[in-house]
Amino acid sequence: MSRPVALVTGASSGIGLSFAHQLARRGYDLVLVARRVDRLEKIASDLSREHSIDCRVEGRDLSDPSAVSALVADLERDSVEVEVLINNAGYGLSGAYLSQPWEQHEQFIRVLLTAVCELTHRLLPAMKKRGKGRIIQVSSVAGFLPGTAGHTLYGAVKAALNLFTECLALECKGSGVHVTALCPGFTYTEFHDVTGTREKMSKMPGYMWLQSDRVAREALEACDKGKIYCVPGLIYKSLLFILWLIPAPLRRWLVARQGSSYRDSSSETPVNTS
Repeated sequence: MSRPVALVTGASSGIGLSFAHQLARRGYDLVLVARRVDRLEKIASDLSREHSIDCRVEGRDLSDPSAVSALVADLERDSVEVEVLINNAGYGLSGAYLSQPWEQHEQFIRVLLTAVCELTHRLLPAMKKRGKGRIIQVSSVAGFLPGTAGHTLYGAVKAALNLFTECLALECKGSGVHVTALCPGFTYTEFHDVTGTREKMSKMPGYMWLQSDRVAREALEACDKGKIYCVPGLIYKSLLFILWLIPAPLRRWLVARQGSSYRDSSSETPVNTS
């Protein structure tokens, strides 16, 4: 790879795919990571042809405890230096917390948080040594909101990811490495299709939905400017500002009342979209 390299996890669809397109337009060579290798290979072929870049496909299941170390070892073996890291891989577990066995929750935490922290830890030293790097952790506005029944761990994990990103950004200040937490609201992706909640989510008014290309573009621009948080869309910036002004008990009541219309607290089917 002769150009600067960007690595994107969960690159086979949704926001991850939009990041791949945005970075290809910027002239980066790409390392695309996801479980669905057949889809990745088609994406890599299209991006290489359209933008005259090199794309490397890495089929990895980040719920495997050895996946990140093996991926980084292969990149180091081939002298691939990652300048931009997009930790995007993720999925949802529908239903109440006890409707899933612990093993499902453990894998969920590994993909959405542990793998993110490990990949960041393994790639950050080289970025700091070169004095240049960008890391975007794809989080969610859910990390700022009180939780409701269903998707119980999702908001908790995103809250942890937000705080991790904030602390890491302060730690990297002055190093040339910028770290940003991307916190979108509802975004048009496959997420709700594969979790079986599309019918319920279709009740949401159109102005609440974001386009994934816009989300990825705004995140890259925010990271370039050294912003720690990126919350795309005026509607979500306003929502968070208003909620922060409301006392916590009332905030919990409002979010729970509204969220009950869209969340399934009984389904027992886990779905992985990474």
